[in-house]
Amino acid sequence: MDNRHEISDSHWELIRHLFPPENTGEGRPSKSNRQIFNGINWRNKTGSPWRDIPRDLYGPYTTIYTRYKQWCEEDVLARVFTELTDSESDENSIDSTSAKAHQHSAGAKKGAP
Repeated sequence: MDNRHEISDSHWELIRHLFPPENTGEGRPSKSNRQIFNGINWRNKTGSPWRDIPRDLYGPYTTIYTRYKQWCEEDVLARVFTELTDSESDENSIDSTSAKAHQHSAGAKKGAP
């Protein structure tokens, strides 16, 4: 299995305490926080739509997206990436660059001002 989008064991040990407890009560068991986090990493590293996250590896994209939104609202992911950045992790990075497309790439007529 290609695990280049998976968080390493050592990095997981640094951040596992930052996530809310997993549902271990009655009913359907929840996906593990690590599996969901790896799904979020896969999506962010590939730039793919949520629907393209491999279900067999990470679970349903709806579950991953729901947990992603919840973790963003609760600042879980901000704390996770701060912790990983402080540990000088080279596997996770936040990039603030942007690229502008030429006006013709958006369908503008050639010769338009």
